[in-house]
Amino acid sequence: MMDLKKIQEEIWQNKIEKGFNTTDVSKEFCLLYTELGEAYDAYRKKKPDLGEEMADVAIFLLSLAKMLDIDLEKEVKRKVEKNKKRVYKKLDGFQVKAEG
Repeated sequence: MMDLKKIQEEIWQNKIEKGFNTTDVSKEFCLLYTELGEAYDAYRKKKPDLGEEMADVAIFLLSLAKMLDIDLEKEVKRKVEKNKKRVYKKLDGFQVKAEG
């Protein structure tokens, strides 16, 4: 099983050691968005590096969470449990949260 906290720390240390952005949150959001676009492009064009591009998305997300002092592992677990209890309904072919 993957230990997100440990990986988050490794990613952060690599950013520090390599001189990557560790302070500009807006820039990091933009870089994350760019990586997501690259992953979508790899998917759309059936490129063989889709997995690597998706890993880049995860890496940028984990480092952004670290920048914002968010324990992403805890938040993901909490959200998964919340989603398990949610009731959904189909609306125009999409699953949406049911009110109430």
